[in-house]
Amino acid sequence: MALRGLAGSGPGSRGLLDEAGAADEEREVPAVVAAGDAPEDVEEDEGRSRGLLRWDGFSAWLHCVCVVGFDLELGQAVEVIYPQHSKLTDKEKTNICYLSFPDSNSGCLGDTQFCFRFRQSSGRRVSLHCLLDQFEKDLPVYLKKDPAYFYGYVYFRQVRDKTLKRGYFQKSLVLISKLPYIHFFHTVLKQIAPEYFEKNEPYLEAACNDVDRWPAPMPGKTLHLPIMGVVMKVRIPTCHDKPGTTQIVQLTQQGDTHISVILPTVHEVDLFSQMLWELVLLGEPLVVMAPSPSESSETVLALVNCISPLKYFSDFRPYFTIHDSEFKEYTTRTQAPPSVILGVTNPFFAKTLQHWPHIIRIGDLKPAGEIPKQVKVKKLKNLKTLDSKPGVYTSYKPYLNRDEEIMKQLQKGVQQKRPSEAQSVILRRYFLELTQSFIIPLERYVASLMPLQKSISPWKSPPQLRQFLPEEFMKTLEKTGPQLTSRIKGDWIGLYRHFLKSPNFDGWFKTRRKEMTQKLEALHLEALCEEDLLHWTQKHTEVETVDLVLKLKNKLLQADREHLPVKPDTMEKLRTHIDAIILALPEDLQGILLKTGMT
Repeated sequence: MALRGLAGSGPGSRGLLDEAGAADEEREVPAVVAAGDAPEDVEEDEGRSRGLLRWDGFSAWLHCVCVVGFDLELGQAVEVIYPQHSKLTDKEKTNICYLSFPDSNSGCLGDTQFCFRFRQSSGRRVSLHCLLDQFEKDLPVYLKKDPAYFYGYVYFRQVRDKTLKRGYFQKSLVLISKLPYIHFFHTVLKQIAPEYFEKNEPYLEAACNDVDRWPAPMPGKTLHLPIMGVVMKVRIPTCHDKPGTTQIVQLTQQGDTHISVILPTVHEVDLFSQMLWELVLLGEPLVVMAPSPSESSETVLALVNCISPLKYFSDFRPYFTIHDSEFKEYTTRTQAPPSVILGVTNPFFAKTLQHWPHIIRIGDLKPAGEIPKQVKVKKLKNLKTLDSKPGVYTSYKPYLNRDEEIMKQLQKGVQQKRPSEAQSVILRRYFLELTQSFIIPLERYVASLMPLQKSISPWKSPPQLRQFLPEEFMKTLEKTGPQLTSRIKGDWIGLYRHFLKSPNFDGWFKTRRKEMTQKLEALHLEALCEEDLLHWTQKHTEVETVDLVLKLKNKLLQADREHLPVKPDTMEKLRTHIDAIILALPEDLQGILLKTGMT
């Protein structure tokens, strides 16, 4: 399947480089990128022309790069952090150390790629890149960074080496970033890690210097990203892109040879299950027990993204170990398991997490070309060890009936030897349409909570949204429910009632409410601009006029700070109004007001 965009899961899922919008990956998909000669110097000039300082370009994409090795006395240890001024707390370093190596039982020989996610230490000052904040508003919700978490993208090598006491060379090159562009960073690692292991630090420094020359990760624009003799062309999806479109990322060598990079999709993991879609949608506690970090991270990311384009708002850990700083918090038996998806490989978890309500045990990945089958659902009491047979161990009873049509379609593909990429497209489209059928009635109802535009008065505060009333929403489903767009039968009402109590609904509704409130603020600004404010001041006192000016300036600051969806000419009109009002005041007041805030 095509690379899906920046986001995606491990080596076998998708990302910006992948296809966006799909069922199991990161819905980022748009981005069709053609190969061609990339003007490497253009990006550098463009970045420097924006007045960026040394490492600003690097910081827009990465927090730092770490090299984690194995010391016979210390165990896993961070050997290199680059750039050297990058700051990591001791707790963050410890998490990176343990999460960058597979568990000893995984037996990963050769090269392995996977990713992990960990909490940023409390007390760390959140450094926000202003330029990136401006781009955030144009990103699909699932590609926005979470300020509380870092991602770690790992390229681990373990090979026999008789010259070392331990008998093995073991080292990981790790990219630490706030950006959930999984496939993109896995592709970057694939380009630089093998050569780094041969050439060491000077090569790493050169690679980081290349990254520092990259343009900012601007959504909707095709970017040329040079990295050690290869140029990647990438397009980051926007929130305006049609979900489900395919994007391909291509690499161009400095010669004329074109290398097209296509990553397999996550759906090649044997995990097709409509029931799992429900469990993820409802934010149920899930643990994935896998043979290796690669399969663990691929599967967790496939689950998180199967509800695309809806964002999964709970915590998820593509690879989780007993050394993780949240281990005690997430494995305690003194309270119900939290809403989180954990990917684990250590057999110890089979006992520690056996009280969890939903456990997925996966076997080795299938050979390329094989098609996922419906997973077997088994009783929890049958799960005793990590060696138990693959399947979903749960007592959950799905709300919706199983869709036999999609299984027939996939089986027909197997018989006709349809390419695995085509099969994956069918699955992605299926989950995408299922999620859209579910979310459209909610979107329609929430849109009805918006006040009428005629109720917006420039001389009153913007009106409030109407309250979300669950029972009122349920009544709308009879005529405008998911049955209009989905063939699937079942207890849709029960599924909605459960969803309204979930973290995913809470996160989705808070996001929509914020967007609609900002839209009301923007409409209020437009209404103000249409008024003859100078005429208004002639009928009011100086004190009232000064108060108006200060309020209008605050409105401008708010629009800028919160990135309100205001037209540029609206902002200019308001500034013109403010300037005209100030100039009509006495000179002493003009001086004070011109120095106050911005105009």
